Amino acid sequence: MRHILVYGDSLSWGIIPGTRQRLIFSERWPGVLEAGLLAEGLAVRVTENCLNGRRTVWEDPFKPGRDGRQGLQQLMESHSPLDLVILLLGTNDFQFSTPHNQAWAAAQGVATLVNLIRTAPIEPGMPVPPVLLVCPPPMLTPRGLVGQKFSGAVERSAGLADAYREVAQQLGCAFFDAGTAAVSSEGDGVHLDADQHARLGQALVPVVAPMLATA
Repeated sequence: MRHILVYGDSLSWGIIPGTRQRLIFSERWPGVLEAGLLAEGLAVRVTENCLNGRRTVWEDPFKPGRDGRQGLQQLMESHSPLDLVILLLGTNDFQFSTPHNQAWAAAQGVATLVNLIRTAPIEPGMPVPPVLLVCPPPMLTPRGLVGQKFSGAVERSAGLADAYREVAQQLGCAFFDAGTAAVSSEGDGVHLDADQHARLGQALVPVVAPMLATA
């Protein structure tokens, strides 16, 4: 049985754009990925740890515990042995409370998380899992419940995929640009509609399957 940990935010938690509701597991991209891998004949379990508002290395002034570094190494301990960690974070790095962040800063944030994953004090003899770094799809114009929270985020997040790709190359970890498979919702400009969760999960199957086969 292969074990995958998904570490993310509301894009992976499955918030329904324009609401505070959540898609069911089979509709969220981690669930779609699990189903696709099972259909490929791989015995696999996908475990989600996704928190709305989670950033890479910054805290939220209104909601504690959104710094992605917090508890990450303990998660690695509790879920080991792991065959893969999929890291999809960065969108919230462009909220109002970090007005000077650009793509470079978010990329440095995910690099910090990759290094924490790799240095977690897991039990002796257990494997250090590979990391698949997934860049969030580009935001559209934020509106509705998240409009003010993400004011100016489109401009500041420009070039995010290129910055993530560079970090992935430097760290020697796998990379996938979610923007090549899915688009942000017209509903709020930030999150993913159910059909885009499906597209992202399906697109990740041929990326993840060979990583598990060689794990």
